[in-house]
Amino acid sequence: MKDESWGVALRTMVNVSVWIAFPIIVGLYLGKWLDNRFETSPWLFLTTMAVSFFISIYGLTVHALREFKRIDREQHSSEKKIVTKSTNSQQNTNREDKNID
Repeated sequence: MKDESWGVALRTMVNVSVWIAFPIIVGLYLGKWLDNRFETSPWLFLTTMAVSFFISIYGLTVHALREFKRIDREQHSSEKKIVTKSTNSQQNTNREDKNID
């Protein structure tokens, strides 16, 4: 269980880092290139950075919602396992009591 949680944490950290860094880096270089190409400094750079920011926010939100749903599913499945185990234990105890009588 402990090794599994490290894997989940590492995967989440990498995904969040990519959603923050990749759009910003692409926007930075694309904005600089567009400004040099069309001589519109700094307007296209600022525009691409704003678009990159919104792309990052969108990606982080979608990723967070997916993770919340996955965690919720895992919690419900573990709760069902616990209920099933306790029900099975009670049934076994009841059977043993009947066998004793």
